[in-house]
Amino acid sequence: MRRAWRVTDVRAAEKTLMATLPEGTLMQRAAAGLARRCALLLEETGGVYGARVLLLVGSGDNGGDTLYAGAALARRGAQVRALLLTPERVHLAGLAALRQAGGFTTGDLPTRADLILDGIVGIGSRGGLRSQAAAIARGLGALRGRTGERALVVAVDVPSGVAVDTGDVPGEAVTADVTVTFGCLKPAHVLGPAAVRCGHVDLVDIGLGPVLQADPAVRVPEAADIAAWWPRPGATSDKYTRGVVGLATGSVKYPGAALLSAAGALAGPTGMVRYAGSAHYDVVRAHPTVVASRKVADAGRVQAWVCGSGLGTGDEARTELRSVLATSLPVLLDADAITLLVGGEHAEDLRRDAPLVITPHDGEFKRLAGEAPGADRAGAAARLAAWTNAVVLLKGDRTIVATPAGEIWANPTGSPELATAGTGDVLAGLLGSLLAAGLPAVRAAVMAAYVHGLAGRRAAVDGPVTGSDVASALRPVLVDLLG
Repeated sequence: MRRAWRVTDVRAAEKTLMATLPEGTLMQRAAAGLARRCALLLEETGGVYGARVLLLVGSGDNGGDTLYAGAALARRGAQVRALLLTPERVHLAGLAALRQAGGFTTGDLPTRADLILDGIVGIGSRGGLRSQAAAIARGLGALRGRTGERALVVAVDVPSGVAVDTGDVPGEAVTADVTVTFGCLKPAHVLGPAAVRCGHVDLVDIGLGPVLQADPAVRVPEAADIAAWWPRPGATSDKYTRGVVGLATGSVKYPGAALLSAAGALAGPTGMVRYAGSAHYDVVRAHPTVVASRKVADAGRVQAWVCGSGLGTGDEARTELRSVLATSLPVLLDADAITLLVGGEHAEDLRRDAPLVITPHDGEFKRLAGEAPGADRAGAAARLAAWTNAVVLLKGDRTIVATPAGEIWANPTGSPELATAGTGDVLAGLLGSLLAAGLPAVRAAVMAAYVHGLAGRRAAVDGPVTGSDVASALRPVLVDLLG
């Protein structure tokens, strides 16, 4: 898995490391790694020699990293020009190195460039870009290189203008093709709209790892993690030992939610799916292996419950929700079940020792929490998790999973194509299957979001995506993932 740290923790680690090294060592390490990555990019479009490189240079260490990297490229024959946004606060040693290597400064944005280094502001910045920098950022897309293609933009540590600790983009910001970051990932690389602005993220090792003492702010799963965690049947397994998941989903009005949640559950690792609800005839016709009944009380033994997708909000739905919450089993609450929590009548029901997972989208989150997630989505999810004593899966392009203890995971596989009716029902069924297979709630949520995201991407290859398409894509995705 990958990990990201907050700015204060990065700064503390840098201070500790710098105390053991000659002055300037960290900057030289960062600049060398940055120049190396830029050189590789330029080799793909004709080489470093003769390439036009534009440096956007702000104040402080970020500007210094940019200038030293520019000097390294100039020594290899690149035509390097630096646009200084705050000449009075430029990193003087870095500027001297650039000039000594044959680079120059410029007062205006040029018309041509093969590669642009965004060193306007670094991880210590607050808020969006100021007017001058914002105007420059808006003009970058017009610059063309020697191949006629748009100039490549490489962000130094983070794209200028993003909120580093939250992943928000509070105003104008640079959009990078590649972000070269130093020492460790930061939340902006993996959270929210800032992550999209980063493009491909390259991590340069500057020796920070051994002195990063704080817990990471965000964890990001990788394919190898999901494959290692995924339950597999053994020689002595049967349908019961693999786990039985119960679905209290769908209704006469919304039978599709029942069908889609069942499809998601059947793609998971459990050995049996039981359905309880008024759409039981539809479910059995579509999925003959599902064991169906009319009510939760009649469903039989299960190891986890999924409740809420298409359930409705009437008295019958409320009774089923109470029945599910009254068990000592792991429970996932989605959609209408979340809506039923809003009035507070089920506050006592939430005081349970067994694991609870809540899967809101932004609208459901606002109804439940009383306010929208806002700019700090990870922090908002963590607060709701603590309040409900539940694992919260906050849906979105970068879905967030938060625990009551404040542990945060960011899913890297989401796509806008998943923002369509029914995909959340599929996710709920898959996650419930993982819970029933015995996975801890946070791990089940992380795994389900990851696989569901891959299925959305795969489904999108064939055109506009529906919930049924995502359900159908789960099995081939798992075949590829699990080998």
